[in-house]
Amino acid sequence: MQDFRAPLTHQPRRVLICGVTGAGKTTLARELSRRWALPYTEIDALYHGPNWQPREQFLDDVHVLAASEQWVTEWQYLNLGAGPALGERADTIIWLDLPRYQARWRLFRRTVRRRLRRERLFNGNVERPLHTFFSDPEHNILRWEMQTHNAWRERFPAVLAQYPQATFIRLGSVRQVAFWLNGPAAQGVARHPG
Repeated sequence: MQDFRAPLTHQPRRVLICGVTGAGKTTLARELSRRWALPYTEIDALYHGPNWQPREQFLDDVHVLAASEQWVTEWQYLNLGAGPALGERADTIIWLDLPRYQARWRLFRRTVRRRLRRERLFNGNVERPLHTFFSDPEHNILRWEMQTHNAWRERFPAVLAQYPQATFIRLGSVRQVAFWLNGPAAQGVARHPG
């Protein structure tokens, strides 16, 4: 694993952002897309159709994305086949390993904001009502985070060994993310042509 303070030694072309719900995967993916001129695909938009129903063509779309020469996306739905499809093609994998309180607070703020504003997400979906935390825990994003927070810490050693072609970078705090974005991610790597 590359130290987050170390300069990048390659030109990232296919970038995965992994971490728990609320860690900031989408925010970082969008920022890297802008900085490095890489096409960004929101993996949730590939998975969730209208009314939060899984899309039948999800894996087909993931394989098309993975086969592309340049991209940045979140690394999710590993158990549904997206893990190997994207992992085998990635040249850079960034693990957002934020402390639980930071990830949970970010997720809470985002969920409440989206619900109160009734923000339209991918494929017309809106955040489910907040009371589902108690009444429908299987479909509540805050409960999901509580149940899965340690998943990446448990799986990461195996993932590191499984994809040796990729440069792995662990960012363990909001401060490290900022340092990395303004340091190694900003220096020494030419922007891709659009």
